[in-house]
Amino acid sequence: MLPEPQQAETLTQHFTPRGTVRREADLRLLRRDRELDAARRVSEALFQHLTPDDMAIRALEIALETVDAESGSILLADSATEQLVFRHSIGDSRVKAGTAIPWDRGIAGEVFRTGIPIVIRDAHADPRHNASIDQMLGHVTRDMIALPLKRWEGDSIGVFEVLNKRGGRLDDDDLAILTIVSAITAASIEQARLFQDAKLAEVARIVGDIGHDIKNLLMPLVCGAGLLEGEMKDLVARSADLSGATAKDTFQLCAEVIHMVRGSSRRIQDHVAEIADCVKGLSSPAKFAPCRIADIVGSVYDTLRWQAQEQGVMLCRAGLEGLPTIIADERRLFSAFYNLVNNAIPEMSAGGTVTVYGEADSPAARILLHVADTGRGMPDEVKDSLFSIRVVSRKVGGTGLGTKIVKDMIDVHQGRISVESVLGKGTTFHIQLPIVQP
Repeated sequence: MLPEPQQAETLTQHFTPRGTVRREADLRLLRRDRELDAARRVSEALFQHLTPDDMAIRALEIALETVDAESGSILLADSATEQLVFRHSIGDSRVKAGTAIPWDRGIAGEVFRTGIPIVIRDAHADPRHNASIDQMLGHVTRDMIALPLKRWEGDSIGVFEVLNKRGGRLDDDDLAILTIVSAITAASIEQARLFQDAKLAEVARIVGDIGHDIKNLLMPLVCGAGLLEGEMKDLVARSADLSGATAKDTFQLCAEVIHMVRGSSRRIQDHVAEIADCVKGLSSPAKFAPCRIADIVGSVYDTLRWQAQEQGVMLCRAGLEGLPTIIADERRLFSAFYNLVNNAIPEMSAGGTVTVYGEADSPAARILLHVADTGRGMPDEVKDSLFSIRVVSRKVGGTGLGTKIVKDMIDVHQGRISVESVLGKGTTFHIQLPIVQP
């Protein structure tokens, strides 16, 4: 029989490795169970007919619950600005939707560029950590995991972030679980993108067909307006002695209506063509010439005057007459202002106002224009999607493409457009246009 110390040593040699192996096996099983549970829950969400945004938020919720973390965000790449934009953010420290960071900086930027996930156990000791978000939120990031959201082809479309594990630090086991969640989330976003592309392609085909039919239907209207104008002139000439001022007033009103019908019929054709071009990603060449903003807005108001009157909405303007003549495509600017004003009118109750006002910024050789309404305002999810192909429409049957067309019109002029909106108070679009085109 071995002496006691030798016996203890032999037992340790025999049983310690076996116990360690057993514990490692248990940990692997536990990790696998967590991975399967996360995959099951995200997969179930896919079959709940959720919108892409709801699906993304549900994936974030599952991720935080599974790894017991405080906050999570999904950032999507915007190739036009080369930024990562916070699309969704949940948890203790939420980042406002629309907040953007350069896609070539920080931890998220590195993950997006390389396509390789990163586990950070001490964020403030990592030189890549972008502390500006913490400062903005009054929040401290202790640890984090950032994973790329990838298309099926392998290209990154954004970043999936999880911050601050409640008990301990985020580690490689948590990364394995989040890899599954992020992969399914990316697939869902990609599926939504492909569906949207297919939907827009179908819209383009339908709009093209509608445009052709509208053009044919408008021709009799244009000819009829000309005939009506001639008849009215003849009628007034023959009845001037009998009707006096009344006949002249009637003729004036009819002339205004005819002028509006003629202008509207032409612009309807142009507008339908622009919608078709927008969803196809095409654009006809701009025709730049000297034009006055006051005349363009005046034409818009003349076209929409009767519609606004029926709604009980006032169309106002201020500071436009004093603006300098600019070099621009008058037809495109008409379309841009028409869209903004026309969209605003139904958003207001009787007594509301739409005001277009402007000022010259002479040192910068540009003019500043504002389209303000006193309507119901927009929620963040609508406002943040404006000017993009993913625009959300609140109108029944609406495509939401109006503001995307506006953005395209402003871009053609090397201008800029932004929006401010407060629920219950109204919306203001801010437009900057150069006086002379570069």
